[in-house]
Amino acid sequence: MRKTIFAFLTGFIMFGTITAASASPDSKNQTVKKPKVQTGIDTLLPAYKKQLKGKRVGFITNPTGINASLKSSVDILYENPDIKLTALFGPEHGVRGDAQAGDEIGSYIDEKTGIPVYSLYGETKKPTPEMLRNVDVLMFDIQDVGTRYYTYIYTMAYAMEAAKENDIPFMVLDRPNPQGGKHIEGPVLEPEYASFVGLYPIPLKHGMTIGELAVLFNKEFDIGADLTVVKMKHWKRKMDFNDTRLPFVLPSPNMPTVESTFVYPATGLIEGTNISEGRGTTKPFEFIGAPFIKSTKLEEILNSLNLPGVTFRAASFTPTFSKYQGTLCHGVQLYVTDRETFEATRTGLSLIKTLHDLYPEDFEFLSTGSFDKLAGNGWIKTEIVNGTSIEDIIDRYEKPLKQFSKTRKKYLIY
Repeated sequence: MRKTIFAFLTGFIMFGTITAASASPDSKNQTVKKPKVQTGIDTLLPAYKKQLKGKRVGFITNPTGINASLKSSVDILYENPDIKLTALFGPEHGVRGDAQAGDEIGSYIDEKTGIPVYSLYGETKKPTPEMLRNVDVLMFDIQDVGTRYYTYIYTMAYAMEAAKENDIPFMVLDRPNPQGGKHIEGPVLEPEYASFVGLYPIPLKHGMTIGELAVLFNKEFDIGADLTVVKMKHWKRKMDFNDTRLPFVLPSPNMPTVESTFVYPATGLIEGTNISEGRGTTKPFEFIGAPFIKSTKLEEILNSLNLPGVTFRAASFTPTFSKYQGTLCHGVQLYVTDRETFEATRTGLSLIKTLHDLYPEDFEFLSTGSFDKLAGNGWIKTEIVNGTSIEDIIDRYEKPLKQFSKTRKKYLIY
């Protein structure tokens, strides 16, 4: 009897071992899908090896600067014997991505490479002549999120200005727009509301790659830099980030997933109000809420609007930092059910109008004026307060949006 049991257990263990081995990531039978798209860092050296040989390179990047194998763009340039990497420049959140939103970072020496790192967030947003003293080529490699109010694209613009002023060529290593390159929407920023979260008159959702934006900024806003866009291979405008099969590295601490980039144009507007946009949770910008909200009521009203491509679920959360830190909030979680039909701006404005109308005694636009900077104008807030319909608000910004659409076509690379 004991021999029978022992034989059974031995066979069971061997079967389990074989099964586990066949499911192992190292299994020869496992199919790993290769990326469909090559980004600028992957196409740079084959195409520009001669032009870069012996050049001293200043590099603006962050953790999203990687190749398809997750190798850091910094390391790729640093290890190349034909290139002299002489300076690193960090945007908001830093070169290594270890700073929260709004945190200022000083200059320092990068531990891994020994190369000086200069911060372009805080008092100094544009590289100074001293920072560029040992630079022959200024290069930019950062993943954008496809929304106007994101500081990286303006770090790029200021760096392009510095390159022009110091007679240094500027190269952008292009990367996909994670939301795809087909759809544009939202109000076009009005110049008097320009800030570091919206420097130029572009719509809330621009539908361009960061390389295409660089060309548009350079020509339309008279920067005039000696600009080269290192193009991607195989990227199509219909692709969102998942379609590229590229590894996704969170562009900033509160942009952890591809889903975050899709909801950001909608719920990023919430930052200009006293409603939590989910910072301090595991789902920033997917959660929105406040202590005074009734979750089930808000869920019911928002879903009754039948907004395209999105569903709302009643949810509660306690932020670990930012608004309502340590306080239980009630609200909703957004689920984008159809990325093709989802209208981020309509959704964001509908959220804010619903909250304003449902909680007139509690809901507030922040006195800092941040909502107007995010919206790109001062009239949307006024119209919401006055009870104007979402359709009428959208109609008002449609004409500038169509004008931008015509301008945009001139600068599309793909």
